[in-house]
Amino acid sequence: MKTSAELPLRILTHNIRYATSSPFKGERPWSERKQLLLNELVYNTRNHDSFVCLQEVLHNQLVDVLSGLNAGQTTTDHNNRWDYIGVGRDDGHQAGEYSAIFYQPSTWKLRHWETVWLSETPDVPSKSWDAASIRIVTIGVFTHRSSGQTVLAMCTHLDDQGSRSRLEAARIILRKIEEYRSGKTYGSDLSGVFLAGDFNSQADQEAYIELTASGSPLVDSGKQGDAAAHYGNEVTWTGFGYEGQDPSRIDYILLGSGTHLKTPWTVEGYAVLANRFDDGVYNSDHRAVVVDGRLLFDTVAG
Repeated sequence: MKTSAELPLRILTHNIRYATSSPFKGERPWSERKQLLLNELVYNTRNHDSFVCLQEVLHNQLVDVLSGLNAGQTTTDHNNRWDYIGVGRDDGHQAGEYSAIFYQPSTWKLRHWETVWLSETPDVPSKSWDAASIRIVTIGVFTHRSSGQTVLAMCTHLDDQGSRSRLEAARIILRKIEEYRSGKTYGSDLSGVFLAGDFNSQADQEAYIELTASGSPLVDSGKQGDAAAHYGNEVTWTGFGYEGQDPSRIDYILLGSGTHLKTPWTVEGYAVLANRFDDGVYNSDHRAVVVDGRLLFDTVAG
């Protein structure tokens, strides 16, 4: 007899602002921001089955984040330790920005992962159309060790200049989701899908519209459940206070169905966290988005 069960899961996404050598007015260097950012990540993932999706991560920042998440753990103690998937977008190794997904191997078994370049040549570092920068999506298939449920996790950062490149990137991402859901790329019975990141697209612009259209398997987690219960802010990009641009909502966590067509997610909580406190230091020019979801799945009673 089939019965239903739920897997609680926290997803956090944050564009952490790359470690520039030429900070904007109002921006502090990474050496001053990193502990604030690490405190955010550690606090908001403690005692949760979590994924952390970060954008604009240079390799030295990747090392800092991984070390910070694993602070206090020994190399032989794998309980609660963190690992990551992702590559630098410029060369497919360590050059350029990562769109990294951090996870805990004791909780999630990594089954498969890949990086796809959001261009006309998706298998090699490249850019196309009107993109100002090379752009990627990091894709991972993870199986939850306790429940056996498999999740397709995706993290991306779309172009800030090219409208067409954002639209084409959204279409590439949707095609990749369909490949995984159909078993063409990885023959797994997916329980659910999520796409997290900085889309550089507001809700009335091309990438968001394409990714959340009626025919898409994805929905905006920020529009699920009771909006009155949301915690924190609405906008996710603030700048450092001197950019002369209006703050906007461009960072998202989209949730979708896996192999089966029904929507398996229930959103218990949605938050946009503060990126500045009493000390006046912005930990990034973006705010983190956090979603607490429950992934519904069927079990067979013995």
